[in-house]
Amino acid sequence: MNGVRILTLQESFIQSPNSSPGKSLKEALLCAQTEERLTVGVYESAKIMTEDPDSVSFCVLAMDEEFECDIALQIHFTLIQSFCFDNDISIVRVSDMQRLVEIVGDKAEQFEDAHCVLITNPADGSWEDPALEKLHLFCEESRHLNDWVPEISLPER
Repeated sequence: MNGVRILTLQESFIQSPNSSPGKSLKEALLCAQTEERLTVGVYESAKIMTEDPDSVSFCVLAMDEEFECDIALQIHFTLIQSFCFDNDISIVRVSDMQRLVEIVGDKAEQFEDAHCVLITNPADGSWEDPALEKLHLFCEESRHLNDWVPEISLPER
């Protein structure tokens, strides 16, 4: 290619200080929240996935140290991951559930079970979210590198 190298999305995230998977995730979550397309909670998410799997666009699994040894939660995560893989739903992990709650909720107690957050498609299907598109591409590239559930660090305030 005449010495021209095309950067992958992951490389461009690394090289661009204003762009990162974490920043894109935050933007996508805030956009979905504004448009009332967020589902928060393991059980609520499982219900949406069962009733209308085609409505799910993106999945975020959140884990923190307090719940690392929670076997029931790990089983739920395994089932959710499997469902996402089977239905071509992009999925990421974040390690700071408290930060995720700060982004998606008004009150921390309102989202005690923010271990799973889904972004659903709009009802009319007429929307485009550049941040979410970047995340889908990031996840696709990660899968090509055998990183099936990449971990993303959410930006500080």
